[in-house]
Amino acid sequence: MASIDSWFANLRRRLSPSHSYEQGPPLWSLLYLLFLFVNWVELPLRTWLPPTLLSIAIFLPLYFRLPRYKGTKWSAHIAAIAALGFALAPINSCAHTYLIYASACLPFGGLSLRRSIMVISGMLALYALELYLVGYPPKYVAFIPTITGIIAVAVCAANHYHREKHLRQAELKLSHDEVRRLAALAERERIGRDLHDLLGHTLSLITLKSELAAKLFERDPQAARREIVEVERVARDALAQVRRAVSGIRAAGLAAELASARLLLESCDVQLDYRLGDVVLPPEVETVFALTVREAITNIQRHAQALKARVELVAQGGEVRLTIEDDGRGGAIEPGNGLAGMRERLRALGGRLDIESRPGRGTHLVAALPLPDALSSAVPVGVALR
Repeated sequence: MASIDSWFANLRRRLSPSHSYEQGPPLWSLLYLLFLFVNWVELPLRTWLPPTLLSIAIFLPLYFRLPRYKGTKWSAHIAAIAALGFALAPINSCAHTYLIYASACLPFGGLSLRRSIMVISGMLALYALELYLVGYPPKYVAFIPTITGIIAVAVCAANHYHREKHLRQAELKLSHDEVRRLAALAERERIGRDLHDLLGHTLSLITLKSELAAKLFERDPQAARREIVEVERVARDALAQVRRAVSGIRAAGLAAELASARLLLESCDVQLDYRLGDVVLPPEVETVFALTVREAITNIQRHAQALKARVELVAQGGEVRLTIEDDGRGGAIEPGNGLAGMRERLRALGGRLDIESRPGRGTHLVAALPLPDALSSAVPVGVALR
């Protein structure tokens, strides 16, 4: 049963119009082979059908093996597909279908659009010459290469820009991962410096007081006892500071998360603007907001079909509010693990989550958390970033 499900999942993936060429051409593209069975010159069936079926049998392995190769082997496969069109031209009036397939695959080998168009022009010039030499009518010789050229260039250009977009998305994903890695590295280095400064001073103090207590143990037991009590106090205080410092390792940075969010949305052609208030958040509050941004931005990228998104953080009235909105399709929101996780994390800190989503008007999300009095008095002066 699992193998059958896997087979159907693979079939759906291959039939999808958004299927990546690098994983193999989609099956729906084979529908254009039906043009090979349009017999415009009305030759006898036995003349053109067997060679046409044989050409398809040769074409299919070439077409589906093509994404595996680069360089010389790739060029040889493209040439072989085009050669099928030249070989079939004398007996099949739609043999130029193979030239269109070859043209459609040119961008995926790394050729520039200009060089691809030059190759297409060369193929069509040779094809027109062949049609003339085998005796096709002059109107046919002029019409078919012209129409084939228009279609071939259009398909080639579309695939070229599709490949460029795919490469740009891959580069942005790498940048997105690099931002996360650098943010984590910077945070670890900060924690390492803090721990070094903290423990270096504290351990030196503990060592000195322990040595002093050992020297006073015989001469002045009461003084030695006071030093030992002081060592205990310093050690407990250091332990508390270490715990606070180490907790920062698990805290997600809001600024780094927003930078990653912008890269993620830009890969989908969504513009993200964000505005951060001038307020220092406690680590636990910043972590909750960072995770909220991550979940909300992921939902926008996957479901919203938006063109613009905005994130704003302001602190006033004893609380800090994180607003995330988009101009996507909106509509009913099905509660899932992501939204449930947002609510649970906010409620654990005494906060709330409000979501408004109207069809065609986008989604408006507000996450609010109370702030300590010392922080709530900060004036929200934001800087808009694009």
